[in-house]
Amino acid sequence: MQNLLRVALAQISPVWLNKAETLKKVEQSIIDASKENCELVIFGEGLVPGYPFWLALTGGAEWNTKVNKALHAHYVRNSVTVEDGDLHAICELAKANKIAVYLGIIERPLDRGGHSVYASLVYINEKGEIKSVHRKLQPTYDERLTWAPGDGNGLQVHPLKDFTVGGLNCWENWMPLPRAALYGLGENLHIAVWPGSDHNTKDITRFIARESRSFVISVSSLMSKNDFPKDTPHLDEILVKAPDVLANGGSCIAGPDGEWIVEPVLHKHGLIIETIDFNSVYEERQNFDAVGHYSRPDVTQLHVNRERQTTVKFNK
Repeated sequence: MQNLLRVALAQISPVWLNKAETLKKVEQSIIDASKENCELVIFGEGLVPGYPFWLALTGGAEWNTKVNKALHAHYVRNSVTVEDGDLHAICELAKANKIAVYLGIIERPLDRGGHSVYASLVYINEKGEIKSVHRKLQPTYDERLTWAPGDGNGLQVHPLKDFTVGGLNCWENWMPLPRAALYGLGENLHIAVWPGSDHNTKDITRFIARESRSFVISVSSLMSKNDFPKDTPHLDEILVKAPDVLANGGSCIAGPDGEWIVEPVLHKHGLIIETIDFNSVYEERQNFDAVGHYSRPDVTQLHVNRERQTTVKFNK
């Protein structure tokens, strides 16, 4: 039935700062989700190759230190370059299993020179086609020490059965205008990806659902002190201040009425599976539609620049 969508929230841990091994875990999660007849599988923010936890543990803002330079270089080497085909196997799996994928990556894009990295959210449709790569507009706090700010090119939505799906990275979900941009494109299934922890997901998930009268799926990763690989540069310095749990999950689903379908799930590794019914969207839009009957475009409008930003443009 077109109105029903079976979704899988992949709450897993990365093989931290190891692109190849983390991609293997992503691939296995896609296979597992397909065995459960899922039609969409979602992974957390920056899962491949992982969140830059070292910044808060090694004095990340300290200028010109060998520790932070070495960790940043290791991070960049393990980041994802879409143009080089790093996601080819993921696309092939999506196509073979007819399953759509939202995947959080640390992207090293060639159209920005190939040296800076971005927290990006990639949408791969059920045909295995990469339809959007959304680079996080504004890295949060110490994230700015390693991630570059993105652009509006990835503010896109995509058809999936009766649904129109879009997504944002982490604290972007608190930004009213990017949310409004997706609402204006007809979004009714909102994907919010996070590095982990219910203190992020427990309030904003229901708020966005109530505001937009959409389904909202928040997906987080897991990370414990024991998940740091032994070959991590300067591991001893990281472990001195690392808490036992750095990311506890908190993946969840709220319905268009703002009520929980799946409350935040903590410390559980694996797939969280649910079937959602599009008809609930129309029911809740009856009394509020933020960009439809409950809007005044003659008074307030949002203008969005979706041009992919590059430093240099060459005339052919």
